[in-house]
Amino acid sequence: MTAELVRGQNHPLSQARLEIRVSAGKPIVAGATLSDERGKVHGVEWVAHPGSPTLPGIEVSKQAAADHRLACDLDALPETVHRVSVLLALPSGVGGPVRFGAVAAPFVAVTGLDGSEVASYTVTGLDSESAVVALELYRRQGAWKVRAVGQGYAGGLAELLADQGLPQAHQLAGGINEAVAQGLARSVSAPPPRTAEGDRSRHAAAPALGQDQGGSTTSQSAPGQVPPQQGHPGGQGATAPGVGPGVPQPGYPAASAPGDPSAVTQPGGPGAGGPVNYSHPGRQAAAPPPPPPAAPPARPGQPAQPVAGDATGWSMEERLYNQVWGMFEDLARTAAAYRSAVDFAESRMEQELDKVLSDPRSRIGGQGDAAREAARAKHAELIDRARQVLDRDLAQLTAEAEVVEPALPPAFARWDNPAWHAYRVPMEIPMALRLGDLHLPESAGVSIPMLVRLPLERGLWIDSGRGGSFDGSIADSDDLRRLAMDTAVAHAARLLAVYPAGEYTVHVIDAAGSAAPSLLPLVSTGVLAGPPAVGAAGVTEVLARLTQRVDLVQMAIRGGAADSLPSDLDPAEQLLIVNDFPHGFDDRAVTQLRYLADEGPAVGVHLMLVADREDAAAYGPLLDPLWRSLLRLTPVPDDHLADPWVGHTWTYDPSRVPPGSQVLQHVLTQVAAARRSCNR
Repeated sequence: MTAELVRGQNHPLSQARLEIRVSAGKPIVAGATLSDERGKVHGVEWVAHPGSPTLPGIEVSKQAAADHRLACDLDALPETVHRVSVLLALPSGVGGPVRFGAVAAPFVAVTGLDGSEVASYTVTGLDSESAVVALELYRRQGAWKVRAVGQGYAGGLAELLADQGLPQAHQLAGGINEAVAQGLARSVSAPPPRTAEGDRSRHAAAPALGQDQGGSTTSQSAPGQVPPQQGHPGGQGATAPGVGPGVPQPGYPAASAPGDPSAVTQPGGPGAGGPVNYSHPGRQAAAPPPPPPAAPPARPGQPAQPVAGDATGWSMEERLYNQVWGMFEDLARTAAAYRSAVDFAESRMEQELDKVLSDPRSRIGGQGDAAREAARAKHAELIDRARQVLDRDLAQLTAEAEVVEPALPPAFARWDNPAWHAYRVPMEIPMALRLGDLHLPESAGVSIPMLVRLPLERGLWIDSGRGGSFDGSIADSDDLRRLAMDTAVAHAARLLAVYPAGEYTVHVIDAAGSAAPSLLPLVSTGVLAGPPAVGAAGVTEVLARLTQRVDLVQMAIRGGAADSLPSDLDPAEQLLIVNDFPHGFDDRAVTQLRYLADEGPAVGVHLMLVADREDAAAYGPLLDPLWRSLLRLTPVPDDHLADPWVGHTWTYDPSRVPPGSQVLQHVLTQVAAARRSCNR
């Protein structure tokens, strides 16, 4: 039975290997400190945090997230450690909440490896605090207990760590904040919270791990969460690990998977399905959306055939968007399940071999050889079983991708999709835009469209540096710069194509004039706001005009006088493409560019930077906030993006126009004609 703790209450721990689950509703940092019997932390090596997530006996998440899973093995802690404190903190310098009083009360649960809760604590009563010691596991007379602490610190991590006696508290707090900021900058943003119609209705899938691997046939959910999503391959089974943002821990078997807190569960008990309630809390008077298209009847014993739009929503576009995000989640979770199963198999084999070697009677001879062979055979069996489950899940995802891809609208589709040949200028802005594809090492044959919501919430950085060459196939820096600019033009053309006529304006700064061949499709069709700006004077003129626009719109919004803007102000969304930054930029221009990157997206001014970070090395850390504020993309495949659930490193493949294709010219010609018809 779960012990629901209040502040100061403790509870005995009967297990040594535990999982600490954190749910906060907003991205937070989770860490842990190890201290002696007096509660003193002796050095930075006694602190587990996103920049250094693993210590003996404890492992924490590598990035800020709304949900965390911390793995703890009390038997593996050093003898000098008598207390493990679980720390929670709000990320600083990333534009999020700065005090816990502005977010939902964090919920912390200590569970066994089978997902069964041992104790839980809701950290209430916080206001101006930005860091808190939520729980502590402490050793008393040879036995371990958990205590609800809830001690908050308005001074953040630095004050918290200093209170635990760490001399380098301020330096370490700064390093943790830097690691978190870098992690958020490289993360693929999760979709906005889904309403009741946003969940995916699926059939139940078999668990990825067997009972002897720590799997459970039931699942536990923390308060405020719903049971795991059912059914699609990739972790909807109760034992699939990695559903939360915590990375699967090596050597730990999978535990039950908490579901998406915004997801909706179907009524009925386990295994019993029920109709999904499509009523929308904000649309009581509206009729429910029609159900998704019915799947073809499945053969006996076979899974149902996938169909496009097999998700819920108020339009086919929304259904496809939710379905693509569901596929992304499913692939992340099925890969996490496979990796966790492999880690468990290897850990089990190591333990069994250590047991054989530790006993002199069985170290040599036939008995020892037989034990070693049995351990290796069990290891191979567990790996094969995990691979079979992974292959099954990948096969179903592949079948779904083959059905979904041809049905995608132009905004979601690859450039080789026939949807572009039937392109017409839209009347409404789409939900999202495709920037490329994502895949994992285990799923090279399954790629998931990378969709970002519109309007863009952050600028884009197309990396033209050598570091962007994932496979080393592009060695020439000039080729990389050309490919980077071609990629930027393709993204700009897609943005122009998915917005209604006249509602998107593109400006270009090409100070050295080196991008003329890549810019030819935009220039020749006349879709740019003006000729590409060249030289220092051109850079100054464009930046001054866009900076003034941001200032005017901000003042109008703050003063509640949006209707008093100048009549010659272009109301369309603005995109500035900057090639070969920082060539042609002085200190004032660099400051203006940073201002546009920070303040522009909120008022409809967006930035697309084509640059090699090494070229701007002379500016030192001055430009670090600029790089972090932009979503980094590459002109060639590169594994630099992480998902917000389990922290997988995904390989990004840019969206390219097929060689020799005239689709870009065809689409931009129609965009230009529509703009002329609107007298723009």
